[in-house]
Amino acid sequence: MIYNDAYSVFAGGRHPHLLGSKVREGWPEVADFNDNVMKVGMAGDTLSYRDQELTLHRSGAAEQVFMNLDYSPVFGEGGKPAGVIAVVVETSLRVAAERKVQQNEARLLFLDALGKETARSHDADAIMAITTKMTGEYLKVAICAYADMDTDQDGFTIRGDWSAPGSPSIVGHYSLADFGKLAVQNLGAGRPLVLNDNLRELAPEEAATFQSIGIAATICMPLVKEDRLTALMAIHAKVPRLWTDEDLAVLTEVTERSWAHIERVSSEAALRAREAQLRVLAQVMPNHVWNARPDGFLDWFNEQVYMYSGKREGELDGNGWFEIVHPDDLQITVERWTAALESGGDFEVEFRLRRYDGEYFWHLARAVALLDREGTILRWIGTNTDVDDQKNAEGLLERRLEERTAERDRIWRVSQDMLGVADSRGVWINVNPAWTRILGWTERELVGRTSDWLEHPEDREATRAKIARLAADVNSLTFANRLRARDGSYRTLSWSATSVEGTLYCSARDITQQREQELALAAAEDQLRQAQKMEAVGQLTGGIAHDFNNLLQGISGGLERIQRRIEDGRLNDIDRFIKAATESAHRAAALTHRLLAFSRRQTLDPRPTDVNRLIAGMEDLISRTMGPQIAVEVVGSAGLWSTKVDAPQLESALLNLCINARDAMPDGGRLTIETANKWLDDRAARERELPPGQYLSLCVTDTGTGMPPDVVAKAFDPFFTTKPLGKGTGLGLSMIYGFVRQSGGQVRAYSEVGKGTTMCIYLPRHTGAVDDDAAQEEAAVERGFGETVLVVDDEPNIRMLVSEVLTEQHYRILDAKDGPSAFAILESGKRIDLMITDVGLPGGINGRQIADRARVLHPKLQILFITGYAENAAVSNHLEPGMSVLAKPFAMSTLANKVREILESK
Repeated sequence: MIYNDAYSVFAGGRHPHLLGSKVREGWPEVADFNDNVMKVGMAGDTLSYRDQELTLHRSGAAEQVFMNLDYSPVFGEGGKPAGVIAVVVETSLRVAAERKVQQNEARLLFLDALGKETARSHDADAIMAITTKMTGEYLKVAICAYADMDTDQDGFTIRGDWSAPGSPSIVGHYSLADFGKLAVQNLGAGRPLVLNDNLRELAPEEAATFQSIGIAATICMPLVKEDRLTALMAIHAKVPRLWTDEDLAVLTEVTERSWAHIERVSSEAALRAREAQLRVLAQVMPNHVWNARPDGFLDWFNEQVYMYSGKREGELDGNGWFEIVHPDDLQITVERWTAALESGGDFEVEFRLRRYDGEYFWHLARAVALLDREGTILRWIGTNTDVDDQKNAEGLLERRLEERTAERDRIWRVSQDMLGVADSRGVWINVNPAWTRILGWTERELVGRTSDWLEHPEDREATRAKIARLAADVNSLTFANRLRARDGSYRTLSWSATSVEGTLYCSARDITQQREQELALAAAEDQLRQAQKMEAVGQLTGGIAHDFNNLLQGISGGLERIQRRIEDGRLNDIDRFIKAATESAHRAAALTHRLLAFSRRQTLDPRPTDVNRLIAGMEDLISRTMGPQIAVEVVGSAGLWSTKVDAPQLESALLNLCINARDAMPDGGRLTIETANKWLDDRAARERELPPGQYLSLCVTDTGTGMPPDVVAKAFDPFFTTKPLGKGTGLGLSMIYGFVRQSGGQVRAYSEVGKGTTMCIYLPRHTGAVDDDAAQEEAAVERGFGETVLVVDDEPNIRMLVSEVLTEQHYRILDAKDGPSAFAILESGKRIDLMITDVGLPGGINGRQIADRARVLHPKLQILFITGYAENAAVSNHLEPGMSVLAKPFAMSTLANKVREILESK
């Protein structure tokens, strides 16, 4: 290890002994991690981690650290990695701060959920069962338990626990002293006992107690009441664990809340027991029963009234009962009692009665008149029913309702969003002040109308449909529209709406500025793309014109000389002009092929391919192409995945990359061809503009001159080249880029001036079997046997050439120049064994449409498409059985073989 001063600070107590040591011995706690770093780095690859979490022992004790780590190979002589350089940035403080916020939020959510669960229970054991389970699962521990202390402050009984799967229950009676002096000292003093590894932190005999019940790490939280250790709550781990402040904070809060809940339910249980006794007594003796004479003089009360009021018998007779009625309730009570006496009707009133201890409680008093046969009042019989709980609950409910109403009104007034309530037709019932702030319209102008008169004409139909759908069958929805403000401008609004029993509740946020910014950004991006597109088109058309003029010159000039020699009768020297025209035609075909590859419009024949086998077959060719000054090394990954690709195209791309590498090493060097399996996660896939998944890489690395970043950025542009004039077209890399992207992959360039370049092709993994016969050459075929072939092409020369070669091969030929003439032949009833048709035809009917019509008339007809342009390879990617494709230009012998192959397969 060699490092700078900043790294020595990071190394802590291991510096300076770390300097010059072996990395594995210097950092033994992360040896596996560093083994992988060295393996990847010495293989020439890089690694990058962000906020990587590791446990280090920099100063003796274990500590959790977070770091940004970047590892790159350091290349030595010969271009091989000689070492690995690491850039280390410690992010522990930032990550700790971020995690602290997240932990606080998570802890509050957990405590809220725990509170809701325990609040529904009225049993202490059930509360502790809920608490231990939720706490254990939240903190991901093996055991969470609670215990009651004995009166001697040493013995304790674990009454209940929760154990994760695979962990035993530890319910039972224990001695605190058996767990060591630290446990007695801390817990006896009301301090928690925190052990990260009891074997390291305790004496062997003290750690043995923990180990015997399967505990390696623990936090034990004491509960002290009236200066006495009353209870314990603990979390345990089966393996050593570095407890965090968050773990301790959660257990502290849970312990306090749990025992508060237990005290609550204990008090409630005692209260319920007393209430049960009172209910039994009430069944034996009616509550607050009294009688009065016809004139209203109260002269009898049952024993319960005297017990409640503390009065002696006789003290409540007559108007004596006024003394226990609350002064504020006395007037209405007397008025209603007097009215009942005068009318003979029922008496009913709610009033507060003073209990014997001076406290007032609400009662409902009812009395009815006992009448004789003539309807004369004989006596009044009354009861007082205790309604204090109900009355207080109603008062509490009213206060809460008032508070919530006030809170809602405040939110309604101060909300920056437009809030509104409408009926099922969309007629506004109420709107908040934000409407006026945003649109300028007053509440009076809006309420009682729909917003139809404000909606932008282009949005009106869609908005009405949304409202109708919401009112009919949708609980809630979101949408955006534009409403006209008082100043005539339109504001863009993002709506959220919900329907409750036919009433619509709506919220709208003004996103006008945001939408304008998005549109402006989109316009700017469109302008940039258009400028880039026009620049590329300019380069492309200029390059095409230059190259094709040269090629056409070679073709036309050669044909002209052939024609002149034939006219002069000089045929002995005609071969060199034929050769010149043929070579120019082949070069023109290659240029067209490259253009289609760049535009991703070439017709590919992808098949399952073993890339290692493909490279092995080309290794001798590549070595001879490189020459004696360049050493070629092939590093094929063992177990390399297969890919589905056009193998000849991949061979061409690989050879092109090798030739470029050779040109970058004029004084010789080393060329390395390497394959590897790659699993791209979300981040790596985004960097390469690919979907996440499994890929294989094919990389070509040279030790040549390298490229600066601005050249790397343009390397795949069409006609861009760094080679001297006449030495390169600039289409090689663009062709490779188009072919790879069309194959579902990506190509990337990594280069440094003076140190070389790596070109990597990434291709998606294919999980099927590799076709070993995929690359076999076409065998020679026999001539025809008089079969009838229909040739459809708008180019007379092509029809002539195809007809000529097939006639020589003993086929009968029918030809058509377009769709209508082809239909006439197909509908004539003549026998047709094979139809050869171009894809792009004039007159609005293409070759595929002719094929579809032909299949209706001749269901078993074989069809061969010949095409020089296939939109996204649409024809070859959507062929039906009995259909084939051949890309122009093609050798006439290739056409003859293809025809024989199709007819024999039939």
